[in-house]
Amino acid sequence: MQVSFIGLGTMGLPMAITLVGTGFQVTGFDLDPGACQRLEKAGGKVAAGAEEAMVSADISVSMLPEGRHVRDVLNETTLGVLKSSTLLVDCSTIDVTSAQELAALATRHGHGFVDAPVSGGAEGAAAGTLAFMAGGAPDDLARARPLLEAMGAKVLHFGAAGSGQAAKACHNMNCGITALGVCEAFALADGLGLDHGAFFDLCRNAAAQSWILENRCLVPGPAPEAPASNRYAPGFAARLMAKDLGLAQDAAQSCGQATPFGAEAARRFAEFAAGDGGDLDFSAIYRTIREV
Repeated sequence: MQVSFIGLGTMGLPMAITLVGTGFQVTGFDLDPGACQRLEKAGGKVAAGAEEAMVSADISVSMLPEGRHVRDVLNETTLGVLKSSTLLVDCSTIDVTSAQELAALATRHGHGFVDAPVSGGAEGAAAGTLAFMAGGAPDDLARARPLLEAMGAKVLHFGAAGSGQAAKACHNMNCGITALGVCEAFALADGLGLDHGAFFDLCRNAAAQSWILENRCLVPGPAPEAPASNRYAPGFAARLMAKDLGLAQDAAQSCGQATPFGAEAARRFAEFAAGDGGDLDFSAIYRTIREV
């Protein structure tokens, strides 16, 4: 099966390399020559542009920063020259409306479309253990499933096109709110003189356990592999969390649901990302709550 992969960034490159390693014939493209070279070294092919990569693909995967980048790639001209019934799988995190519009555009050109944003971070991308939140027609998802299962441990279908993005917005809003809660709990524990390691062990083995706590322990020390213990080197950058929380607020407004905790998380992360913290891991927001 011929697969094109557009966007070889922090997530896209390990996802593409995982596909190569599981037997897919992958042709990739990215504006970063270094990323393209790493894909070639792993056994993939590289195209000179997105359209060249996509034109002979059976399935085309995109993993791009924002909706405008996805729309630039999946445009009228490109979709018009693809193989008949190419399946487009967008793994980017974008707004629900854009995903629905792209699905409609793909349908007009005779192509399938699945929106399949991911959870699991760069670690999950490299290990092939991502979780995919998918939206699209059942037949399109059935075609996409072998590829998604090669890159992930879980594929959840939420309904029609756009519902994968809706699920991602809700999921990441939960993550942002949880991160601030973990921050405040550790800040209070520190203020009360509690040992960080002992408090971490308590929380991870009690009702306060969460993925955020386990994988993004927000203070240096208790979890040596966490970004906090490595100068907050990004696993998932704060600017991306800010973007996703903004998308969640757009989604909340579209259906009239009040999300006051989500709104506060969006405000706090947007403020943090606009300063010096944008390229740090999102867990570095702890620094705005307690000095480390």
